[in-house]
Amino acid sequence: MTNKNKQLEKEQKAHFAYAKSGNLPISSKQCIEICRNLRYKNTGWAKRYLEEVIVLKRAVPFRRFLMDMGHKPGMSSGRFPQKAAKEVLSLIKSVEANAQAKGLNTSTLKISKIVANKASIPLTGGRHRTGTKRANLEIEVKEMPALKKRETKQQKEKTTKKSVKKKETTEEKKEGKKTNEAKENKETVSKVTETKIPTENKVVPENQVGENKE
Repeated sequence: MTNKNKQLEKEQKAHFAYAKSGNLPISSKQCIEICRNLRYKNTGWAKRYLEEVIVLKRAVPFRRFLMDMGHKPGMSSGRFPQKAAKEVLSLIKSVEANAQAKGLNTSTLKISKIVANKASIPLTGGRHRTGTKRANLEIEVKEMPALKKRETKQQKEKTTKKSVKKKETTEEKKEGKKTNEAKENKETVSKVTETKIPTENKVVPENQVGENKE
């Protein structure tokens, strides 16, 4: 690999965060169905979804492992895998903590990879030994750029009206300033003309002339 490719990989990894959990006592089949529903979703949405599953408000649709499974309201076949949902929820919280420690923005995290695999099955049960359920979980999160809020038609109309009003007010202020400046100029001109008129050229009425002679 060239140095440029290595630098690109480092820059890309700087926007990712990872978390793993292994040998969890949960069903791998249920985890696979949950992961399929959470892949490429936002972490905030995923947490709300799993919390609703745990409280039995929202069922997880099953598409692959649905043998002898009943229907749920609003979907064909589904279940409430509470135990698996709790483990997946704790994994999402841990990956968010890792991202925060790395300096990423936790409000714009997107699940780019979430995988559930079957783990090694220990034999338990004493004399009649049976295999127990175990699963491995892995999650990868990517920091996405913050999206700009789209303005609705009403907001656009409000902004255009505000801009038009501002323009009108600015134009009115300019016109008022011009009128005030014109008035001030006229007043100054009249004052200057009054001061420039000589006293000799002033016309004295005849009555005043006679009185002065007497």
